[in-house]
Amino acid sequence: MRVWFLSAGLALMCMAQSAAAGTVLIVGDSISAGFGLDTRLGWVSLLEQRLKREGFDDKVVNASISGDTSAGGQARLPALLAEHKPELVILELGGNDGLRGLLPTQLQQNLAAMIDSSRASGAKVLLLGMQLPPNYGARYTKAFAEVYSNVATEKKIPLVPFFLDGVGGHPDLMQADGLHPAAGAQDKLLENVWPTLKPLL
Repeated sequence: MRVWFLSAGLALMCMAQSAAAGTVLIVGDSISAGFGLDTRLGWVSLLEQRLKREGFDDKVVNASISGDTSAGGQARLPALLAEHKPELVILELGGNDGLRGLLPTQLQQNLAAMIDSSRASGAKVLLLGMQLPPNYGARYTKAFAEVYSNVATEKKIPLVPFFLDGVGGHPDLMQADGLHPAAGAQDKLLENVWPTLKPLL
């Protein structure tokens, strides 16, 4: 009887650990997809390693696609939510919208819709903000950057104001194209995200 109780107790502990483990879904573009890198060196892989190291059982699903826009992410999101049932969705989109000169108002609408869909599925949301190089013009770059703070305030969700902080504009941390972070920048990207991400787990 004592052995049965011990076995039952262990089974319940395993079930509790399994229930506590969640899924983190990352919906992003080339920066999170690890464009130009061995993906094992990308910030998402580093996040998986950090989670394990710090005792989290969460599974990370990287649904990032190089070249994706906020409209593309919005179109893909419902199927991703249905398949993976995440507890947390990290949105890292908008850079390609900006590089293509798309309307900031449309970006804000797309991000807001993705936040609403994620919440309706029961997930928390973390938004990673982006900024554009100054050569896109002061008026456009300002309007673009403000999209992230505006939607985060409106939807009351946590925001990393500039995902590439300390990386963008530093040639030694960027690939030759000047757009994508190099392998040496991936630790910094994770450090930019981790303090805001950890309390959501």
